[in-house]
Amino acid sequence: MTPKDQLLKDLKIGCGKPRPVKAPTGSQLHCKGWYQEAALRMLCNNLDPDNGENPDELIVYGGLGKAARNWDCFDAIIKTLLDLENNETLLVQSGKPVGVLTTHTAAPRVLIANANIVPHWANWGTFHELDKKGLIMYGQMTAGSWIYIGTQGILQGTYETFAALGQKHFKSDLTGKIVVTAGLGGMGGAQPLSVTMANGVAICIEIDPSRIARRLEKRYLDVEADDLDAAIAMARKAAADRKPLSIGLCANVGDILPAMIQKGFIPDVITDQTSAHDELNGYFPAGLSFKDALTLRKSDPDTYKDMALNAMADHVRAILEMKDKGAIAFDYGNNLRAQAMKKGVDNAMDYPGFVPAYIRDLFCKGEGPFRWAALSGDPKDIKVTDDALMQLFPKKTKMINWLKMAQEKIEHMGLPSRICWLGYGEREKAGKLFNDLVRTGKVKAPIVIGRDHLDCGSVASPFRETEAMKDGSDAVADWALLNCMTNVASGATWVSFHDGGGVGIGYALHAGQVTVADGTDEAEIRVTTVLRNDPGTGIIRHADAGYQTAIDVANEKGVKLPMINMHGERP
Repeated sequence: MTPKDQLLKDLKIGCGKPRPVKAPTGSQLHCKGWYQEAALRMLCNNLDPDNGENPDELIVYGGLGKAARNWDCFDAIIKTLLDLENNETLLVQSGKPVGVLTTHTAAPRVLIANANIVPHWANWGTFHELDKKGLIMYGQMTAGSWIYIGTQGILQGTYETFAALGQKHFKSDLTGKIVVTAGLGGMGGAQPLSVTMANGVAICIEIDPSRIARRLEKRYLDVEADDLDAAIAMARKAAADRKPLSIGLCANVGDILPAMIQKGFIPDVITDQTSAHDELNGYFPAGLSFKDALTLRKSDPDTYKDMALNAMADHVRAILEMKDKGAIAFDYGNNLRAQAMKKGVDNAMDYPGFVPAYIRDLFCKGEGPFRWAALSGDPKDIKVTDDALMQLFPKKTKMINWLKMAQEKIEHMGLPSRICWLGYGEREKAGKLFNDLVRTGKVKAPIVIGRDHLDCGSVASPFRETEAMKDGSDAVADWALLNCMTNVASGATWVSFHDGGGVGIGYALHAGQVTVADGTDEAEIRVTTVLRNDPGTGIIRHADAGYQTAIDVANEKGVKLPMINMHGERP
């Protein structure tokens, strides 16, 4: 039996039914090239039971964030990738493979578009109508673009946020400080470990007991409290002892925050990372048990959505009250504030989003989430890349500390992977380094390099990444499209463009890229070009908006800015 036939058998391709999926590993090809092989393995990795949140339904994370539209589509994508030539490009429309075109060897092997609806109709109502007809799929950010690497994927970004918060508000880290938040799903599950990495104490509220169990098992969460009083007592003791601790509390955040206020417990920091962008599938109304909420969600979705939105309004009111009583409040990009505004909370925006509050200065430098996965399946390959990066950037002490913590604290989910934030110029150096590691055999198989769509130049999202832009260009989506086209032109292995992300249909447009380092000269050109130009669009975007830091970086790094040149503002 050929490797291809064996893989078809192992993945039960053609059965059209839910089943456990694991990415093939090792150095043996099943496809006609490593670019197709990488796409196949990363698609499977998204649905690995150790990785995806609800793989039987093809859901990876974030409410409805899926990797493929249905199991027949998944099977067809796999079969197409196995036969795809090195001068062909597969087109995927909302999780459904719709065509193969003859392009050229330097073109992307896959182009993906997910949940993009003409703006006038871009809302959840239209989406759900199309979804019922089997015409569309919600791709979240990295679910439908096949570069999800488990909760680690958002972990460093969350850590960067809490670290920046500590410096801004406390002139230190989070030692002795208590953070209250909710949501322990694929994104929110990064919060407890991120807070403890910043030396803080976290109370994480989650209504689904299986999610708490999963975070405990993967060591993202330290302990579970029996009730609110126990959680508060544990948090206060850990803060007094100046010891990091993360505490899970199985409850509905809508019930817990008012109870905290009534008890006179106001945390140092209050935020939230439930999937509030999707009022039907991502949020649980207050006053209902987990089981009763799931029943109502199916039996009466309209009532459920109305109850969820009302609960979100009360949720935001509680956050605002905690803010008024001294807590540092920030929105973690799940559109909770905008949802609350639908139910009359006109001052919901009185607390800021995390990007303008803590991350934008990094974006101005081209900093963002650089992630990679070892297609060999061997964790030792990630150790090799970690060590090589620390040698390549010996002065990036923050990155080095992060990588050391990650080696110690993070358990791989699916294919071994890593993430760290790198800036403009650094990403292309890292890409060449990884390609050299493959070329010289220091790692056992090619390395996939990608990122979250949450990056410096790839998103238009007025309630998240582009909130409160200096020039008022929050809702201008041209930049995300330019980023997408730039990555196609630069030779990314696969490129995606989505609507929705973490804030919901109609609220964001965003692009993603994934590029494969297979040790060849061609791959070196691809990875260095993509990893230079991809964050380069972020420098241009923020320089155009008037951020001096971005203009200075462009001047220093040689990023050409025609309009600024014309006005003589730089040589």
